[in-house]
Amino acid sequence: MTLEAESAPPLRRLVWTPIGLLVIAVLAIWAVEILDTVALGDRLQRNGIRPRRRDGLDGIVWTPFLHSDYGHVASNSVPLLALGGLVAIRGMRYWALVSVTVIVVGGGLTWALAGEGNHIGASGVVFGYLGAILGAAFFERRVKALAPALLAVGFYSGLLAGLVPQDSISWEGHLFGLLAGIGASRWLAEPRPVRSDRADEVQPWEVDEPWLDDD
Repeated sequence: MTLEAESAPPLRRLVWTPIGLLVIAVLAIWAVEILDTVALGDRLQRNGIRPRRRDGLDGIVWTPFLHSDYGHVASNSVPLLALGGLVAIRGMRYWALVSVTVIVVGGGLTWALAGEGNHIGASGVVFGYLGAILGAAFFERRVKALAPALLAVGFYSGLLAGLVPQDSISWEGHLFGLLAGIGASRWLAEPRPVRSDRADEVQPWEVDEPWLDDD
């Protein structure tokens, strides 16, 4: 932890963490849905990703915050926090790069390749986090990557049903979010441990504790 971070007010130190930012994002999603439902007649939700339309390109940024109703928000909130939290174990930089990659690349592919309609919801990001967790386990094959993957599969393997083409569900957004997350995990993957015959040599996994990183 840097000297500047240590001297920051406790609330700021708490907020400026991946988990703190995830909580703020979920609160913002709920605030947007309440405002849109109560005061704006659901006008905001029309600003999602509209594939191959110029006026739907900025939906790449807004889509994670836009939902069709409170049930839609509720269904995304818990997995967003849970899976995002498992990605956040790797540190602020890792979580931030995965999040940006999933939103920009997953959203961009949805805009370019998905079927017609208005694609909204944070589920693309949820699938992106799932892809990043599973991808890290595959590419790194280390305990710190395998353990979150086992948890994700144990609790959220049912999400994979969202990849099946269905009416009124942006399965394309789910698919491209998942692929973007896998791509991010490949890009950010740490080298696999190299075994050595020297008994006194320090192994990489003995000193690698990314969750203690405060960057």
